[in-house]
Amino acid sequence: MEGTSDSLSPALERVLANFSGILRSVCWRYHFTGDDVDELVQEVRIRLWRAHGELAGASEHIASISASYLHRTALSAAIDLLRRRRARGGDRTQTIEDQDEVLPAASGPDRDLEHSELAAQVERAIDAIHPSRRPVVRMHLLGHSREEIARLLGWSEAKTRNLLYRGLADLRERLLAEGVQWTTRTT
Repeated sequence: MEGTSDSLSPALERVLANFSGILRSVCWRYHFTGDDVDELVQEVRIRLWRAHGELAGASEHIASISASYLHRTALSAAIDLLRRRRARGGDRTQTIEDQDEVLPAASGPDRDLEHSELAAQVERAIDAIHPSRRPVVRMHLLGHSREEIARLLGWSEAKTRNLLYRGLADLRERLLAEGVQWTTRTT
């Protein structure tokens, strides 16, 4: 299957690029940084290759992977990564000089309560925006790209973009009214 490998790799990289938001959300959920992110992406790449690489028309199978399938694959890979680390004797440690990123604060009851309260505020704010904008905003916050949202909802890119921008503006306004600061990340 020499020819398959040549066409499969670009298809696999396109899928990973298209769903990079989903991969980032899984990394954020498990507080992965630096090498952990790279290890997770590599593990997802390997799992997709193993699951679809030997099939006839492998690049077409890879190209048709859904967001939910990739999300489940990434979650499974993240959990396996954490389990392997625990089996080896715990988390890896790094000196401050070795770190190129600030690690997220450790989880605890206070932080968990803060996250659940914030999640409830965001959910209430989403429920208060116009019904046509809700699914687009929810999918965006889950890490779906605009193109993927348009495809999944059967909408044009222009309609999706318009509803997303208006929905995010409404969400921002409602959260600010509740005292939640809205910050944007640049990547």
